[in-house]
Amino acid sequence: MQQNYSYELAENQGENFHPLFVPQLTPKEMLSLGIFGGKYLTDCQEEFPADWFIDAKLSPFKKDISLNYFSVDASQSLSQWQANGWIHPQDPRGWFQWYCRYYLGRRTDEEDLRQIKRWRAFKRHYSAVAKFCERYDFSCRKKQRQALLHWSYDSRNI
Repeated sequence: MQQNYSYELAENQGENFHPLFVPQLTPKEMLSLGIFGGKYLTDCQEEFPADWFIDAKLSPFKKDISLNYFSVDASQSLSQWQANGWIHPQDPRGWFQWYCRYYLGRRTDEEDLRQIKRWRAFKRHYSAVAKFCERYDFSCRKKQRQALLHWSYDSRNI
């Protein structure tokens, strides 16, 4: 999907995040829990650390919802993300690709701030699950819980 793209790492992996950006899960943890029906980063693994993929739940050919932690589809299509203007050319797969690269140490000031703002806005779903579900009732709001995992919020703790 993206060829001949390179970037510099300005920070050490997993360090020196913007103070307003405090993700609850690393990309490796997210991949091992099961996100995006396993159909994410399946064709560009060489860009990321090999250990991220040891326990990753991946589906190389098509999205497999059974691989998601909550076994529900909580994703919109890439074309929908593009239509909504949520995709930046440097990360054509969207937020999670941005987060993976940010986690590795890439920094792009303007785009980082945009994505961090989007991540912070998504927390409203965390509050909704906490408000309307009994603690640890994973059958309550499964789609919202899965979507939270896609955004590095650990909905297993609600």
